[in-house]
Amino acid sequence: MQERVQLLLDGPDPAFIVQAGHPVLRARAEEYNGQLSDGTFRDLIELMRRTMYAAPGVGLAAPQIGLPLALAVIEDPGAHDVDVVDVRERSELPFRVLVNPSYEPVGTERVSFYEGCLSISGWQAVVARHRSVRLTGADETGQALDEIVTGWPARIVQHETDHLRGMLYIDRAELRSLIADEGIGAILGSEPSPTTAARVLGFDLA
Repeated sequence: MQERVQLLLDGPDPAFIVQAGHPVLRARAEEYNGQLSDGTFRDLIELMRRTMYAAPGVGLAAPQIGLPLALAVIEDPGAHDVDVVDVRERSELPFRVLVNPSYEPVGTERVSFYEGCLSISGWQAVVARHRSVRLTGADETGQALDEIVTGWPARIVQHETDHLRGMLYIDRAELRSLIADEGIGAILGSEPSPTTAARVLGFDLA
Protein backbone atom coordinates (compact mmCIF):
# COMPACT_ATOMS: atom_id res chain seq x y z
CA MET A 1 0.00 0.00 0.00
CA GLN A 2 2.90 2.37 0.78
CA GLU A 3 4.26 2.03 -2.77
CA ARG A 4 0.81 2.40 -4.30
CA VAL A 5 0.16 5.61 -2.40
CA GLN A 6 3.59 6.95 -3.29
CA LEU A 7 2.77 6.49 -6.97
CA LEU A 8 -0.35 8.57 -6.41
CA LEU A 9 1.64 11.25 -4.62
CA ASP A 10 4.16 11.35 -7.47
CA GLY A 11 1.39 11.64 -10.05
CA PRO A 12 -0.98 14.44 -11.09
CA ASP A 13 -1.95 17.00 -8.46
CA PRO A 14 -4.89 17.23 -8.04
CA ALA A 15 -5.32 13.50 -8.50
CA PHE A 16 -7.39 11.96 -11.28
CA ILE A 17 -10.91 11.06 -10.15
CA VAL A 18 -11.98 7.69 -11.52
CA GLN A 19 -15.43 7.37 -13.04
CA ALA A 20 -18.23 4.81 -12.74
CA GLY A 21 -17.18 1.57 -14.37
CA HIS A 22 -13.81 1.43 -12.63
CA PRO A 23 -13.71 -1.75 -10.49
CA VAL A 24 -12.21 0.08 -7.49
CA LEU A 25 -15.53 1.88 -7.03
CA ARG A 26 -17.27 -1.48 -6.62
CA ALA A 27 -14.81 -3.09 -4.22
CA ARG A 28 -14.96 -2.93 -0.44
CA ALA A 29 -12.12 -0.71 0.76
CA GLU A 30 -9.37 -2.09 2.96
CA GLU A 31 -9.52 -0.96 6.58
CA TYR A 32 -6.75 1.46 7.48
CA ASN A 33 -4.60 0.13 10.30
CA GLY A 34 -1.32 1.98 9.86
CA GLN A 35 -0.20 0.62 6.48
CA LEU A 36 1.37 4.02 5.67
CA SER A 37 4.14 6.00 7.33
CA ASP A 38 2.90 9.10 9.18
CA GLY A 39 4.32 11.41 6.53
CA THR A 40 2.81 9.49 3.62
CA PHE A 41 -0.54 9.36 5.39
CA ARG A 42 -0.53 13.13 5.91
CA ASP A 43 0.51 13.72 2.30
CA LEU A 44 -2.31 11.47 1.08
CA ILE A 45 -4.88 13.38 3.11
CA GLU A 46 -3.63 16.68 1.71
CA LEU A 47 -3.72 15.33 -1.86
CA MET A 48 -7.31 14.20 -1.30
CA ARG A 49 -8.15 17.59 0.15
CA ARG A 50 -6.71 19.46 -2.82
CA THR A 51 -8.44 17.10 -5.24
CA MET A 52 -11.81 17.62 -3.52
CA TYR A 53 -11.37 21.40 -3.65
CA ALA A 54 -10.34 21.39 -7.31
CA ALA A 55 -13.27 19.23 -8.46
CA PRO A 56 -15.02 20.96 -6.64
CA GLY A 57 -16.89 18.69 -4.24
CA VAL A 58 -17.96 18.36 -0.63
CA GLY A 59 -16.45 14.93 -0.10
CA LEU A 60 -13.96 12.51 -1.58
CA ALA A 61 -13.31 8.88 -0.73
CA ALA A 62 -9.97 7.22 -1.41
CA PRO A 63 -11.46 4.76 -3.96
CA GLN A 64 -12.39 7.77 -6.09
CA ILE A 65 -8.70 8.35 -6.74
CA GLY A 66 -8.15 4.65 -7.36
CA LEU A 67 -7.09 3.69 -3.84
CA PRO A 68 -9.08 0.91 -2.08
CA LEU A 69 -8.51 2.31 1.41
CA ALA A 70 -11.21 3.16 3.99
CA LEU A 71 -10.46 6.87 4.10
CA ALA A 72 -12.50 9.93 3.14
CA VAL A 73 -12.33 13.70 3.45
CA ILE A 74 -15.37 15.95 3.71
CA GLU A 75 -16.02 19.70 3.82
CA ASP A 76 -18.98 21.84 2.83
CA PRO A 77 -19.06 25.66 2.83
CA GLY A 78 -22.84 25.42 3.10
CA ALA A 79 -25.48 26.85 0.80
CA HIS A 80 -25.85 30.55 -0.04
CA ASP A 81 -29.61 30.34 -0.57
CA VAL A 82 -31.45 30.67 2.75
CA ASP A 83 -34.24 28.37 1.57
CA VAL A 84 -31.72 25.68 0.65
CA VAL A 85 -30.03 26.02 4.03
CA ASP A 86 -33.37 25.63 5.82
CA VAL A 87 -34.97 22.90 3.73
CA ARG A 88 -31.86 20.78 3.24
CA GLU A 89 -30.36 21.61 6.64
CA ARG A 90 -27.21 22.53 4.76
CA SER A 91 -25.06 24.64 7.04
CA GLU A 92 -21.28 24.89 6.95
CA LEU A 93 -19.34 21.68 7.59
CA PRO A 94 -15.66 22.23 8.48
CA PHE A 95 -12.97 20.02 6.94
CA ARG A 96 -12.84 16.55 8.44
CA VAL A 97 -11.05 13.28 7.83
CA LEU A 98 -12.92 10.01 8.27
CA VAL A 99 -10.89 6.86 8.85
CA ASN A 100 -12.71 3.51 8.74
CA PRO A 101 -16.07 5.27 9.06
CA SER A 102 -19.36 3.53 9.62
CA TYR A 103 -22.88 4.79 10.21
CA GLU A 104 -26.21 3.56 11.45
CA PRO A 105 -29.58 5.34 11.30
CA VAL A 106 -30.88 7.35 14.23
CA GLY A 107 -34.66 7.18 14.16
CA THR A 108 -36.73 6.32 11.11
CA GLU A 109 -36.94 9.69 9.33
CA ARG A 110 -35.68 9.76 5.76
CA VAL A 111 -35.35 12.79 3.49
CA SER A 112 -35.13 12.97 -0.30
CA PHE A 113 -32.92 15.43 -2.17
CA TYR A 114 -30.92 15.61 -5.37
CA GLU A 115 -27.42 14.25 -5.01
CA GLY A 116 -24.42 14.04 -7.33
CA CYS A 117 -21.02 12.39 -7.33
CA LEU A 118 -17.59 13.33 -8.64
CA SER A 119 -17.30 9.78 -10.03
CA ILE A 120 -20.54 10.08 -12.02
CA SER A 121 -19.77 13.39 -13.62
CA GLY A 122 -22.58 15.46 -15.12
CA TRP A 123 -25.58 13.80 -13.48
CA GLN A 124 -27.76 14.01 -10.37
CA ALA A 125 -30.61 11.93 -8.96
CA VAL A 126 -32.88 12.00 -5.94
CA VAL A 127 -31.76 9.79 -3.07
CA ALA A 128 -33.75 9.09 0.09
CA ARG A 129 -31.34 8.98 3.03
CA HIS A 130 -31.52 8.89 6.79
CA ARG A 131 -31.93 12.40 8.19
CA SER A 132 -29.72 11.53 11.18
CA VAL A 133 -27.03 8.91 11.59
CA ARG A 134 -24.60 7.79 14.24
CA LEU A 135 -21.09 8.17 12.82
CA THR A 136 -18.32 5.99 14.20
CA GLY A 137 -14.71 5.47 13.17
CA ALA A 138 -11.66 7.63 13.76
CA ASP A 139 -10.09 10.89 12.62
CA GLU A 140 -6.63 11.33 11.11
CA THR A 141 -5.00 11.37 14.56
CA GLY A 142 -6.56 8.06 15.58
CA GLN A 143 -9.07 9.76 17.86
CA ALA A 144 -12.27 7.72 18.00
CA LEU A 145 -15.43 9.20 16.48
CA ASP A 146 -18.86 8.49 17.92
CA GLU A 147 -21.39 11.21 17.24
CA ILE A 148 -24.81 12.02 15.84
CA VAL A 149 -24.83 13.84 12.49
CA THR A 150 -28.00 15.41 11.06
CA GLY A 151 -29.13 17.08 7.85
CA TRP A 152 -26.85 17.61 4.87
CA PRO A 153 -23.70 16.62 6.80
CA ALA A 154 -25.39 13.27 7.49
CA ARG A 155 -26.02 12.89 3.75
CA ILE A 156 -22.35 13.56 2.99
CA VAL A 157 -21.25 11.04 5.62
CA GLN A 158 -23.56 8.39 4.18
CA HIS A 159 -22.47 9.08 0.60
CA GLU A 160 -18.74 8.89 1.34
CA THR A 161 -19.02 5.89 3.64
CA ASP A 162 -21.03 4.07 0.98
CA HIS A 163 -18.09 4.59 -1.40
CA LEU A 164 -15.94 2.58 1.01
CA ARG A 165 -18.46 -0.27 0.79
CA GLY A 166 -18.38 -0.38 -3.00
CA MET A 167 -21.69 1.44 -3.35
CA LEU A 168 -22.56 4.45 -5.52
CA TYR A 169 -25.43 6.84 -4.92
CA ILE A 170 -27.22 5.58 -8.02
CA ASP A 171 -27.68 2.24 -6.22
CA ARG A 172 -30.02 4.06 -3.82
CA ALA A 173 -31.45 6.62 -6.24
CA GLU A 174 -34.88 7.08 -7.75
CA LEU A 175 -33.67 6.58 -11.32
CA ARG A 176 -36.68 8.30 -12.83
CA SER A 177 -35.38 11.50 -11.19
CA LEU A 178 -32.06 11.38 -13.08
CA ILE A 179 -31.11 14.77 -14.53
CA ALA A 180 -28.14 16.31 -16.31
CA ASP A 181 -26.19 19.11 -14.65
CA GLU A 182 -27.20 21.53 -17.40
CA GLY A 183 -30.32 22.96 -18.99
CA ILE A 184 -33.60 22.13 -17.29
CA GLY A 185 -31.82 19.60 -15.13
CA ALA A 186 -29.72 22.33 -13.55
CA ILE A 187 -32.91 24.27 -12.74
CA LEU A 188 -34.66 21.26 -11.18
CA GLY A 189 -31.59 20.24 -9.21
CA SER A 190 -31.10 23.71 -7.75
CA GLU A 191 -34.53 23.90 -6.11
CA PRO A 192 -34.46 23.46 -2.32
CA SER A 193 -36.72 20.40 -2.52
CA PRO A 194 -37.24 18.05 -5.49
CA THR A 195 -41.04 18.47 -5.44
CA THR A 196 -41.18 20.09 -8.89
CA ALA A 197 -38.93 17.39 -10.34
CA ALA A 198 -41.15 14.70 -8.82
CA ARG A 199 -44.22 16.25 -10.44
CA VAL A 200 -42.81 16.84 -13.92
CA LEU A 201 -40.70 13.68 -14.13
CA GLY A 202 -43.30 11.42 -12.52
CA PHE A 203 -41.76 9.88 -9.44
CA ASP A 204 -42.74 9.65 -5.77
CA LEU A 205 -40.75 11.16 -2.93
CA ALA A 206 -39.95 8.95 0.07
